[in-house]
Amino acid sequence: MSITGDSNFPPSFKYKSVLEKGKPVHDKYDSFSIRHPAMDLSRRAKIFSPFDALKGFNEELFKTETKVSELFTDETSPLEETP
Repeated sequence: MSITGDSNFPPSFKYKSVLEKGKPVHDKYDSFSIRHPAMDLSRRAKIFSPFDALKGFNEELFKTETKVSELFTDETSPLEETP
């Protein structure tokens, strides 16, 4: 069974065969795993944390989330006034 599915990519998609192969599997004590040990998830997440492609996007999401949660917790305000 294909992990990509036949309908997800056009027939001319260049790397479909690479994606279908999936992630390589190594034994715990083979030479590759000894030279390149797996990184724990907390350290791996720190690599990508400084990357913010859309400056201010997280702040806007927080503002919108706050507004929406206030609307749903305040039962006196009508839903028609939502932005």
